[in-house]
Amino acid sequence: GGVLFIDEAYALSPEDSGRDFGKEAIDTLVKLMEDHREAVVVIVAGYTVEMERFLTVNPGVASRFSRTITFSDYVPEELLRIVEQQSEEQEYRLGEGTGEALLKYFTALPKGPAFGNGRTARQTFESMVERHAGRVAQLPQTSTDDLTLLYPDDLPELP
Repeated sequence: GGVLFIDEAYALSPEDSGRDFGKEAIDTLVKLMEDHREAVVVIVAGYTVEMERFLTVNPGVASRFSRTITFSDYVPEELLRIVEQQSEEQEYRLGEGTGEALLKYFTALPKGPAFGNGRTARQTFESMVERHAGRVAQLPQTSTDDLTLLYPDDLPELP
């Protein structure tokens, strides 16, 4: 018994599946879910379109999952809060105008099928820290503010 969580479960059934063991893994998963339905919980996660394809790959898959939960993408204000939280955890602060610049950045960011949602906020923060380090390395002397404040110029370019 227990819980089995499979992130990016659609990778078990790629559209161009060749000589892999995804089909066998899915068949085994379906059997596990049937034989131990009272003792095991299986959670699969992934991008919506890919997961819809995953659920049709085997006749027994869709019928074994009784609930589907679709999470909405974060809005720009929520993505900003994620960056703020990561900044606090890493002992950085957002300098004047940076919060507003981040809101504009997240609003303008393309939200296509590959949009990473919360991952995008983390990657944006990491990119800002890298750009910040490059900027600070050019300074002849540094203060605590120089070392801890992130500014709009530290934002990555929009893709």
